[in-house]
Amino acid sequence: MRKTTFILPAIFVVLVVVLSSVFVVDEREKALVLQFGQIKSVKEDPGLAFKIPFIQEVVKYDDRILSLDTETIEVTPSDDRRLVVDAFARYRIADVVQFRQAVGVGGVRTAEDRLSGILNAQIREVLGADQVTSDTILSADRRALTNRIRDQARAEALSLGLDVVDVRLKQTNLPAQNLEATFARMRAEREREAADEIARGNEAAQRVRALADRTVVETQSEADRDANVTRGEADAERNGIFAEAYGADPEFFAFYRSLQAYETALEGSNSTLVMTPDSEFFEYFKNQGATGAN
Repeated sequence: MRKTTFILPAIFVVLVVVLSSVFVVDEREKALVLQFGQIKSVKEDPGLAFKIPFIQEVVKYDDRILSLDTETIEVTPSDDRRLVVDAFARYRIADVVQFRQAVGVGGVRTAEDRLSGILNAQIREVLGADQVTSDTILSADRRALTNRIRDQARAEALSLGLDVVDVRLKQTNLPAQNLEATFARMRAEREREAADEIARGNEAAQRVRALADRTVVETQSEADRDANVTRGEADAERNGIFAEAYGADPEFFAFYRSLQAYETALEGSNSTLVMTPDSEFFEYFKNQGATGAN
């Protein structure tokens, strides 16, 4: 009975000591074994590990790629058009020993605060550099700029034991107070371009109309010229026929011309002639004229 009284507490103490000396490292983690705040060992491989109970402690850090969103800041590119920019970064704890020495007991929260400051400083430096305009930042070519931000931030973050994997710009907008002025300038530019297009269109239309008018005038002139030539030739031929007929029988020719005059004078249903009966116009209606014509 007396042995049992001593053995059970001893077993319990041994069990507590054994359990306190064993810890598990997950495959997604890295662990540091600390003794009075000093790093004694690093456990990066997954599985069981051991420490001195009650004297040493274990601190674990995430070994996966982590995400960090930066605060919104304003940058001024070389063309003096201010932009509101924020970014997000992907990073991982590359060196847990250096990470612990750099941030101490603050852990990931302290590291992210310092990394956010590094990223914002690099964003201002890269986007505010010479020959970097707002158009470049807002275009698809900004990937080269984010690569520069990533590389420069990575070089500084190594002192924290961090590896910056990637940096991307999430928002690149104009400040609210500048939007209306920018929209007004864009509208003015579009209206100027539209006016230029309209002016060029009117100029082209005038050229086409002038060419068409000239073509019409030339065509009509040529047609009038050809018509006058044809009309002159016809008149000459007609006069030749008349002259030949007159020469063959002057009296018949006079009679024919009188009939044409009667036909022209009496055209229409309301034609009225008022003249004396002995007028020469009716010479061939008289018996003597008709006998002479026969």
